[in-house]
Amino acid sequence: MSQDVQHCSFVLVADFDIDRGAQLAYQFPQPLGTDEGLLANLMLPDGAERQPIDWTVFFLNQTPFNTIQPVLALDNDEGRSTVEEGNDMLYGINLVRTKLDKTVRRGAIVKAMAIVTRYPFVQIFKPVLLLALDDYFMNPSQDCLARLFDAVNAMDFSNMPVLTRYEKLIMRNTERQDIMIGRTFDEYAAYPDPGTATQHTMRPGHRSTNSGDSRVSFEDGLQMRGKKERDGIARNGGESYKSASAIRSPTSPSEASFSLDGSAVWVGDESGLDQMGFVATASAASASSSSVSSLAGRGRRSTDASSSSSHGAYGRGGEGAQSLAGASVASAALKDSHFYHTAINYNEHLLPVKVPLSTFPEEVGEGSLTMLCTTFSPAITTMSGPLHPHLHTNGALTPPVIVLFNALITGKRIIFLGHHKLAENVSNHVLAACALGSGGGVVLRGFIKRAFPYATLINREEWENVPGYIAGVTNPIFETAGSWDLLCDIGTNRMVVSKDIHLNHPASWSNSNPLMVRTGTLKAEGSIGSEEDAVRVQPKEGTSVQKPELAGRPDSADNVFIEDILGAIASHYSEAHVRAKFTEYVMRFVRIAARYEEDLLGSTSIAWPTAPYTERPGEKPRLGSGAYFVDEATCARDLAVNASRIEAWRRTECYKLFQADWKHVVATNPIQGFDLPHQLSRLRFAKSMSDGEAELIFRTISENLHSYDQVTELLAWLPPHLHGLQPLSFGLFHQHETVRELTVDLFNELRAHPIGVQFLQALNHFQRYAYVRQAHTKEQRLRDANSLSIPPHTAFMARTPSNRSESSLGGGG
Repeated sequence: MSQDVQHCSFVLVADFDIDRGAQLAYQFPQPLGTDEGLLANLMLPDGAERQPIDWTVFFLNQTPFNTIQPVLALDNDEGRSTVEEGNDMLYGINLVRTKLDKTVRRGAIVKAMAIVTRYPFVQIFKPVLLLALDDYFMNPSQDCLARLFDAVNAMDFSNMPVLTRYEKLIMRNTERQDIMIGRTFDEYAAYPDPGTATQHTMRPGHRSTNSGDSRVSFEDGLQMRGKKERDGIARNGGESYKSASAIRSPTSPSEASFSLDGSAVWVGDESGLDQMGFVATASAASASSSSVSSLAGRGRRSTDASSSSSHGAYGRGGEGAQSLAGASVASAALKDSHFYHTAINYNEHLLPVKVPLSTFPEEVGEGSLTMLCTTFSPAITTMSGPLHPHLHTNGALTPPVIVLFNALITGKRIIFLGHHKLAENVSNHVLAACALGSGGGVVLRGFIKRAFPYATLINREEWENVPGYIAGVTNPIFETAGSWDLLCDIGTNRMVVSKDIHLNHPASWSNSNPLMVRTGTLKAEGSIGSEEDAVRVQPKEGTSVQKPELAGRPDSADNVFIEDILGAIASHYSEAHVRAKFTEYVMRFVRIAARYEEDLLGSTSIAWPTAPYTERPGEKPRLGSGAYFVDEATCARDLAVNASRIEAWRRTECYKLFQADWKHVVATNPIQGFDLPHQLSRLRFAKSMSDGEAELIFRTISENLHSYDQVTELLAWLPPHLHGLQPLSFGLFHQHETVRELTVDLFNELRAHPIGVQFLQALNHFQRYAYVRQAHTKEQRLRDANSLSIPPHTAFMARTPSNRSESSLGGGG
C-alpha cells in the first residue's frame, strides 16, 4: 500500500459549553465544509456528562446532508486508487471523556476527539485517541491535533498486503495464526530457521508486486532472512518436487516423506484438525512453548503457528530441526497473520497496531454478531406488534434475529434504542446489524450507506428520510415518535414491530404474480406457512386468503439455524465462526432467491441457472448448476418459506447492487465455466450420484486448478466449519480408479501451494493416509513406466478392477 496515502484525513475536537451547547472547537488540517453543529452533536452524545468515557462511530460523505466540501483535496490520485471504487465514504471514530471539576459551572468538563479516516477498521485508532485526548485536556491547543495527525499518518503501511476476495474468505474462516504467511513456498521459506528449511521446486503462486503498489503481496517488504544459509543446508532431508508428467502437478510424495514429518502432509499428526477449526486459540507465548514440547509426544497440539504441522512446507533437516522455537520461527509464530503488525509513534510512545487484513467494506468497527445474537436471544427477547410476511418467515415462532435480518434485507426502517446505555453499545449493535444483513460483509452490500450508528435529534428529519435507515439512539423520544418499522431495545431486550407496518409496507395477499413450481402453485407473497402448507392450491376468486401468522413450526430451518448459532456461542466458539455461519446462511438465501426468480420469470440475473447433471448418448455430459436441493419437496418448501422476503428484497437497492456484483464475479472469477458451489454441494449432500457425474466433477475441478488464484477460490468454498477438504476426499474411496486418480491429481495440485498444504493437514488420519498410499503408488508406477520404457497399454499399466486396485490396497507402500 502506498505510503503517500493519508491514514488520517481529519482530526476533530468538540467540547460542551453550558451556554452554547455542543461546539466544534478544532478541525485539522482544514475545515470539513459541512454542518459544524451536526458534527459536534455526533461527537457529544446525549448523557455524555454522566459517563466517564464513551465511544461513537459516524460516517461522512454518506448522504447529501453529511457530505464534506474541504477546500483542499484529501489525497492525490495515487492515494485515491487504494480506495474501493465508487466508495468515497469517510469513517469517524470518536472518544468523549468527562472529567469532574468543581471549579466549572456544571461541575464537569466534557471534551471529545475524533479521527476521520478512509479505513473501515476504525478500532485500530482507539489507543492513540486515548493518549491524544489526555494530552489535549492538559494542553488544549491545536498543536495536540497536529501531533496526532502526523503520528497517525507516519504509520508504516508500505508492506501491508491487499488480499483478494478469496484470500480474505480463507483467512477469516480459520484461526490458524500462520494462515497465508506465504502465498508461495519462496515467501513461506522466509519464516523458518535456516537449519530447518527444505528446498522446494514449486509452481509459482500469486505474483508479488512492488511494495509501493496498493496490491502488494503478503511478504514483499519482509527481509529474506538466512538466504545464504539455506542455499547450503536446504538439501538436508529435502525432496525434489519435479513433475512426473512435466505438465500439471508436482510428483506425489514418497511414502517416507509422509510417514512422520514429510514435506506436506504428515500421517500421525492430527494437529491440523485443531488448527483449521474455530476453537479458541491459546495465548501466543504458551502456544509457542507447548507446540515445541509436543514434538516428543503425539497429544493434542497447539494452534500456534510454531507447531510442526503448521510448517508443512518444510521437512526436518535432522535432529536440529526440533528446535522450532528459534528466533526467526518464534518471532513469526507470535504474530497472528490475520493482522498486519505496525505501530504509531505518538509523543515518544510506541503503540502497537494490529490491522485486520480480511475486512470487507460492510464491516466497520467492532460490531459483534455474537453480541447481537446474545442480546436478542429467543429465550430473553420479548416480541410484540403485528406479524408481517416480510419479517415473520415462520409466523409467530420466527426468531428475533431472523426478524431483524428480514427487516434489513427488505429495507425496513430500524432503530436500536439504548436508554441510559453507552452510545458505544448502541453504535456497536448498529454496526453488527450491518454485518448481519450483509452476511458478515461478504455477500450483500448497501447497509453501511443507510446506517447511522449514533443518531441525534438535531438532524432527525434528514436521516429519517433515508430509505430503510438503520439508526442507533439513546433518547426514548424516538420510540414514541413511531417513525420506524422495527424497534430493537437493547436495554430491555425488546423487539417491536410498528403497528402501522402493513400501511407503510402492504403485503400482497392477492393472487397476482403466482409462483409456479413443479409440485404445486405458490403465491409470490403469501406462502410462508408450515411445511404442510408450503405447497397450497390457490383459493378461488372471492375467497379470503389464509394469513401466514397462523402457521409456524419450532423445527423450521431458521429456528434450527439460530439454535445452532446460540449453541456455538454457548460453547465459546469465536466471532469468526459465527460470522462464517451467517455468511453461509445469506449465500444460501441468495441462491434460493435465484431459483425463485427462475420459476417466476423464467431466468435469473443473480446466480447460475438451475440445471441438473445430464448425460445423453452422443453428447458430452454436462454438470448441473444453481441452488442444490436434496429433493423436490425440500425445494418447494424452501421456496414457499422464503417467497415473501425474496419478493420484498427484489425491490430494494441492495438487490440491484448484488446484481451488479454477480456480473462482476462471473466475469472475473479465476475458475470459469461451471458452478463450483453446486458441485461441492452435490459432493456434500447428494443421496446418490452416478459414476459419470462423480468423474466429471473431479475432472472439471482438477482441470481448472492450475494457478494460485484458482486454488484460493476452491479453498474459499471449503471452510473448516464445513469440514474443509472432506467432500473432495470422498473421491479417494470411490469405486472407480479414474475418480481416485483424479482426486490424487487434485490434491497434488493443492500440495503445490502452502495454503493447500495447510488444508491437507486438516484431513483426518484415514483420509491423509489414503492420499499418501495412492499418490505414492501412482508416482511409483509412473517412475517404473519411464525407466522401463513400457508402452502405455501393456499389462503392467492395465488398471485393476476398481475394488482391488493397487491404490486402494496401499500398493507400493
